[in-house]
Amino acid sequence: MLPHDLKPEQFKSYPPEAKKLALNYLGALQPLPLSFLPSLLKEIIEFDFKFPVERRAIESELGNLRSLSAVQISDWFREFAAIQMSASLERADWVNAPGLFVEQFSAHLWSTHQQDAFRLAAVHYADRLRAAVPPEAPATPRLGISIIGKGLDSYDQPLFRKLRPHGAYCTRVNPENGVKLLLDAVASRAKAHPAPYAHWYIDGGEEAEHDPVLTTVSYDALAPARAALLRKMQSDISRPGMGPETLRTHMAEMLPSEVGLDKLGDAVLSRFQLKLLTEGSGTQIFSTTFAQWAARETLRRAQPLTLLVRFAPRQRQKPMNELLSPSDKGSDLDLIGSLVDADMDAYYNWINQQRLPGAERSSFLVWFENHSSAVVIGPSVPRGTESSGSTDISQLLSWIS
Repeated sequence: MLPHDLKPEQFKSYPPEAKKLALNYLGALQPLPLSFLPSLLKEIIEFDFKFPVERRAIESELGNLRSLSAVQISDWFREFAAIQMSASLERADWVNAPGLFVEQFSAHLWSTHQQDAFRLAAVHYADRLRAAVPPEAPATPRLGISIIGKGLDSYDQPLFRKLRPHGAYCTRVNPENGVKLLLDAVASRAKAHPAPYAHWYIDGGEEAEHDPVLTTVSYDALAPARAALLRKMQSDISRPGMGPETLRTHMAEMLPSEVGLDKLGDAVLSRFQLKLLTEGSGTQIFSTTFAQWAARETLRRAQPLTLLVRFAPRQRQKPMNELLSPSDKGSDLDLIGSLVDADMDAYYNWINQQRLPGAERSSFLVWFENHSSAVVIGPSVPRGTESSGSTDISQLLSWIS
């Protein structure tokens, strides 16, 4: 079947909002080439579980497609239409299983040496879409905060070397009540600029006391789900003929109910947390990896106005079979290795924040927990400077608020 053969009844298995969206824009979907449409359907079928900014982006893209004339459609998708498709792909159920189709299509592109042509087509389409539907600006300048080094008493090596050139490095910060002050500041922003999923607190360990106004994800709170997932992974791995690609497909098809995440009462957040564990590499077993991936996906998908990420110590490296086996025994923590990881992860958090609309007005703060060093970055902060004057967390926040 090809896109021009699409009928309303073929979307009957879609979730309610996704089905309504697909039917509303059916006329805009039918002229699209098969090399493009399933990727869009992959986003539409998940519409009910998308964050608000993602929903608006999908609706804007569909609205733009519907506004194009037949000549414009031909022009916009000429490169996609030139991609050679196989008969087996045309026979696939790309309407109801677009994610699986995209995986198979990717393999087809590699095997037929069309990957470069497809990538170029995708870049040109993205450029045109961005020009036609510019990304929405944030309601207020974004603020990112990373807290690193939890549980480490001392460390005599330089920190924040990647971030120092972009802001002010402070060496005499009063650490008293630092975590509380930062969480309170994030909560104050959430109350001043209320919006669903706009203000986040991600913790790589046990959550600190915080205002429930924040959208919260933590490694420790997900311990039951992580253990259930690891048991399923071990069970799948032990089956004859099970390879990494099949395991990945099984994980991609999982539902929140399979690991106990359906009890949160928030279908969007439940699905998001499941994807953190099933799509991230190492998020099930390393707290620093979990915190970094959660921050990356939150910035990419929810595009929050405020994001506080607190890194916690991760367990030491062990043989993979041992890491994948759920255990009630206490883990041997690697405090220094975790600090080194988190230091680089904080830099990644800043980079990912800079990729969002309004980056020129955004601010960022990274602090060595319970210690006196921090870096602040913002439009009014001199770049590449160092301050040895006595200060505190509240004053740092005042420089970038």
